[in-house]
Amino acid sequence: MKKLTALSLLIGTMFCGQALAKETIGLVISTLNNPFFVSLKQGAQREADKLGYELVVVDSQNNPARELANIQDLTVRGTKLLLINPTDSDAVGNGIKIANQAKIPVITLDRVASQGQVVSHIASDNVKGGTMAGDFIAQKLGDGAKVIQLQGIAGTSASRERGKGFTTSAETHHFTILARQPADFDRTKGLNVMQNLLQAHSNVQAVFAENDEMALGALRALQTAGKKDVLVVGFDGTADGIAAVKRGKLAATVAQLPEQIGMTGIENADKVLKGETIPKVIPVDLTLVTQH
Repeated sequence: MKKLTALSLLIGTMFCGQALAKETIGLVISTLNNPFFVSLKQGAQREADKLGYELVVVDSQNNPARELANIQDLTVRGTKLLLINPTDSDAVGNGIKIANQAKIPVITLDRVASQGQVVSHIASDNVKGGTMAGDFIAQKLGDGAKVIQLQGIAGTSASRERGKGFTTSAETHHFTILARQPADFDRTKGLNVMQNLLQAHSNVQAVFAENDEMALGALRALQTAGKKDVLVVGFDGTADGIAAVKRGKLAATVAQLPEQIGMTGIENADKVLKGETIPKVIPVDLTLVTQH
């Protein structure tokens, strides 16, 4: 009788262990060398911990080939769902098709995918944000302002959409766009590109950078050149960006809520894994952060 009881306890423990086994969600991030995506990861991790999922986070280092390898690896590791923040909206399609073939649902975060089947896309309204940035510049400088635009990584939906919104505002307010040039969402490249552009466009009145990292790089270039009156507007609302606004260095940043994007990703992954239907597009709020 005692042996039977011991056996029953062992079997019960095994079944209990299986019941408690955590399902795995994969989070493929374009780069963790950017505070915005670090915050996104942190939001996702907190929500995964809260809901009882194991979250496996991989860094694509802004390299589509590495991103593809990351997705391939996660598809053979028992991952139940993939959250993907694409390095490039076009290039990520091959990875998403691999997940589709493996019957693993995919939700994209912040940047859309041009190809492959995606359950939902969670992001801020980047077009609206670009328009907000342009309208703020017009509010401060009036119509006809002379502006330089620092673009993000070519091929990303975030850069295209922010640029589209800003262009709409620029046309409305008759801005003179002195130059548009990519700086790849990178602070050092923002610094270098801005230094080069200042040589040809010393009459610049404002800079719109499509993320805070480039804005902070451009700010450093302007400070070095002694141009303290040039208005610089960023995008993302990172901790560094908001701190620079509060110190009166950046004029404004269009603040996304990266932690909220990460949390919302996990919340909706949970719904999908429970068989629920979720919207094809899930927006996350934006707000304009200024000093006052």
